[in-house]
Amino acid sequence: MSQDIKTVDAIVIGAGFAGLYAIKHIRDAGFTVQAFEAGDGIGGTWYWNHYPGARVDLECWDYSYSFSPELQDEWEWSHRYPTAQELMAYLEHVADRFKLREKIQFNTRVDSAEFIESENLWLARTSDGKALKARFLVPATGGLSVPKPPEIPGIETFKGEAYHTGRWPRKEPTYEGKRIGVIGTGSSGVQVIHTLAGKCKHLTVFQRTAVFVVPAKNYPLTPEMRQRARATYAERRALSRITRFGIPAAMPNDSALEATPEERQAKFENAWINSQLLGFRQCFGDILSDGKANDLVAEFIRDKIRTIVKNPETAKKLLPYGFPFGTKRPCLSDNYYDVFNRDDVSLVDLKSTPIVRIVPDGIETTEGLIELDMLIYATGYDALTGALTHIDVRGIGGQRLSDKWEDGAKTYLGLMTAGFPNLFTVTGPGSPGPLANMSMSIEQHVDWITDCMAYLRNHGIVRIDTEPAQENAWMDHVQEVVSRTLYEKANSWYRGANVPGKPQIFLPYLGGHGNYRNKCDEVAAMGYQGFVLTRASGTGDAAASRFAEAGLAGGSV
Repeated sequence: MSQDIKTVDAIVIGAGFAGLYAIKHIRDAGFTVQAFEAGDGIGGTWYWNHYPGARVDLECWDYSYSFSPELQDEWEWSHRYPTAQELMAYLEHVADRFKLREKIQFNTRVDSAEFIESENLWLARTSDGKALKARFLVPATGGLSVPKPPEIPGIETFKGEAYHTGRWPRKEPTYEGKRIGVIGTGSSGVQVIHTLAGKCKHLTVFQRTAVFVVPAKNYPLTPEMRQRARATYAERRALSRITRFGIPAAMPNDSALEATPEERQAKFENAWINSQLLGFRQCFGDILSDGKANDLVAEFIRDKIRTIVKNPETAKKLLPYGFPFGTKRPCLSDNYYDVFNRDDVSLVDLKSTPIVRIVPDGIETTEGLIELDMLIYATGYDALTGALTHIDVRGIGGQRLSDKWEDGAKTYLGLMTAGFPNLFTVTGPGSPGPLANMSMSIEQHVDWITDCMAYLRNHGIVRIDTEPAQENAWMDHVQEVVSRTLYEKANSWYRGANVPGKPQIFLPYLGGHGNYRNKCDEVAAMGYQGFVLTRASGTGDAAASRFAEAGLAGGSV
C-alpha cells in the first residue's frame, strides 16, 4: 500500500508568516511542497488570535516581509501597529500575489509524522484520513499557537459564553449589556481589557500577576510617513539583520547607575513619551543585566501607575513586583491604566482574593460570587514547544518527540533535534524566536533551511541529522547566555513556567539575532558543521536516488 502514497520534497505545517514564506522559498528553489493548515484561512497566529484589540507590538515597517521590494512598496499599512485583521489581510495578499494558496490544504491537521528509516522519508497522516510522504518535514507552527486553559475547577459548568483569546470565534461576539470577566493580564489580556472597557455593562479583570504596561503611541499613518519608510526600507532591513532584536535599534552600553538622577529621569520620560516595545531597554545598557539599574526603571513605571490610577488601593494592586522589568514581555497600551478609573470596571487581585471555582452563574472567589455573562480566558499558551509536541512526531527507532523533550526541549541552533532527521524547526526552541523580530527571524530560518535542502540535493545527500552532543552543547550555551541576565529571575512562558508540569528551561536564545545569524551562516559555510550528512546508498531507495540527481527535486513517486 505504501507505494500508493504520494511523495513530495517537503511538507510544511502552517499558513502564517512562517508557513507562507516557507512555501514560497522552498517552491522557488525547485522543490515540490505541500502545506497543511488547521484553519480555513491564511494567517497563522493572527487567524486564531483575532480577539478584540489584537494587534502586533512591533512597528509595521519591521513586522513584515523583507524578501520583496515590490511587496513593501505596494502594501499600504494603515497604522503604526497593525491589528490582527490588517495582518491577516496582508498575509492573504501575499498568498494571492505569489500564488501560494494552491500549495495549501486548509481545514487539515497533521495528526502524526513518522520517519521511515529505510526510505529516509517522513510519513505524515492528516485529519482527513490521508497520508503523504516527504523528504523534509518543516513545521512552521508558530511559538504561540497552542492555547493553555486555566487550571480552575468548574470551567465546564459555566452557562454563559466562554472564549480563549487564542481560539477566538470567527463570528465576533456581542458585548453590549453583558457582564464580562477577563482572566489574565498578559499582552492578550491587556489588549482585550482596554478594548472592551466601556463597551459592555461591566468588566471585571481577574489579575493573576500585575504587569508592566507602557504606552503604545499608536497612530494612523499618513502618505508622507509611508513614503519616508519606503525610501529607507533597504537601510532599515540591512541594519535589522545585524542587531540584537532584529529591528533597526542599536542597544547602548552606558550604565544607568553611572548617570545622574536628572539624566536618568530625562531618558525615562522620553521613553514614556515616545514609547515603543524596546524604549526603556534602550535607555541604558544594563537594564536587563543589573538588578539595581532595572529597579530604577521599574520604580519609574510604578510611579506612573500611581499617578494615573486615582484609587490608591486599586493602583497598589496594579503595581508589578516579583520580576524585573523586561524579563516578561512588556505590554503596550495607551489607556490600560486609565481603564481602572471607570465605574464600570472592577479589579480582582487573585493573589489576595483567589478564585475558588467557576460556577454556572460566574466566578466564586474567597470573597463571594461575581456574576458574569461572558468569560474570556487570556491565559496564554504552551509556548515554543506545544505546537510540535501536540503532533505525534516519531523519529529514529519510533522515539516520540514529546518523550525526548520530556525533560526539556533540546535542539542544535533551534533548527534540528537529534534523532529526527530531515525535520527542520522554524524559529524553534534554542533560536532567538520571540526575543527578536519574528518576521526577520522567520526569513532567516527559512532561507537557511532552503539553502541547506539545496546543498543536500546537489551533493547527493538524503539525510541530515545532528547529534546529542551538539544539541547539548548548544542548549548549554543558551542557558549560559541567559545566566548573565535578569531573565532568570522571572517565572515566564519563555521558560515554560506558565504550564504546570512543563520542564523549566529557558528556550529562546538571548545572544542576539545578528550574532545568531552569523553563527548559522558559519555552520553552513563549514559544510554544515555539527550536522551528520548521509548520502544515498544507491540501492533500495528510489526516492532518494531521484532526489539526489544534480539540480533535481525528488518529485512524486
